[in-house]
Amino acid sequence: MFYKDDRQIYRVSELDELAWLVHGFGTRAAEVRARFPNLATVKQVHSDRCVAASGRAGMLGHGDALLENVPGGLVAVKTADCLPILLVDERHRAVAAVHAGWRGTAARIAQHAVDAMRETFGTDPADLHAALGPGIGPCCYEVGPEVAAQFGVHGRTHLDLAGLNSGQLLETGVSPARVYQSGLCTMCRAAEFHSFRRDKEAAGRMYSFAGIVAQ
Repeated sequence: MFYKDDRQIYRVSELDELAWLVHGFGTRAAEVRARFPNLATVKQVHSDRCVAASGRAGMLGHGDALLENVPGGLVAVKTADCLPILLVDERHRAVAAVHAGWRGTAARIAQHAVDAMRETFGTDPADLHAALGPGIGPCCYEVGPEVAAQFGVHGRTHLDLAGLNSGQLLETGVSPARVYQSGLCTMCRAAEFHSFRRDKEAAGRMYSFAGIVAQ
């Protein structure tokens, strides 16, 4: 279950049970970058590319998912309507932060991140928790025929990024009981979230992050 803490960061109660894990989905009021100066990020390019952080901080190149299993390491993605996804391997104490807009969703970035965790850490999808944070909801995300066609739909449609990515994660073997959706629409909730569709170039960005507690 998602809830907002006193730092204006959304967390997932099921993930709070993992004492080794640091995680959260920032709002427009959260000062994530100031609180966590050691974040590892990437230049997000709406791709299916996954980057292993390996304990490094700062900008680590181009991609749309970051992987980490080093104590003290913290990976993050930035969003303002696109869907942030945090993947947590309970057995191997490894995480991934994923940025999934419509292009990344069409490219199955979430599935590529699961595959990369399997190859890098030996992750079994059955051991994963997947938290899908605030993003633009189907209530507000109407797309044209060109985008709809990427998902096998003819004509204009309302795209459900959380639903599509949840389905892709289930296909990899993640348990339905371990897929958590926030149900929070960034465009609807202007007081809490930045939205590029709503605010255009004036929109800020929000950090969603996951990492391993330093030993």
